[in-house]
Amino acid sequence: MTQQIVLITGTLFGMLAVIFGAFGAHALKKILTEEQLKSFETGVKYQMYHALVLLFVGSYFDAPSSAIYYAFVIGIILFSFSIYGLVLSDAKGKKMKFLGPITPLGGLLLIVGWGLLIYNISQTIHV
Repeated sequence: MTQQIVLITGTLFGMLAVIFGAFGAHALKKILTEEQLKSFETGVKYQMYHALVLLFVGSYFDAPSSAIYYAFVIGIILFSFSIYGLVLSDAKGKKMKFLGPITPLGGLLLIVGWGLLIYNISQTIHV
């Protein structure tokens, strides 16, 4: 995976997190319950956290591991975007329940990404 792809992906996810956060705070605030809004914000926060991690990965490694990249990218999509879908569909009265099991799979991939990151950092530090 090239540094440029990782950095562009991180910035794209970061930009989208800001857009979705603003959308949730302003446009959705009127149509979502407090609980739904809190869930939506969780998706936004995790997306931003992992966008920042992608920026770190792209900056720290000369040749970032594609396993780390894909674990974080797919994890963000499955975790955050399934939350967005669940919340928005629930607000419309047509909850897409099939998205429920997808969220923890995304969370698992995020955990795997962190584990791979630990491993890769440990391989680059020579004491």
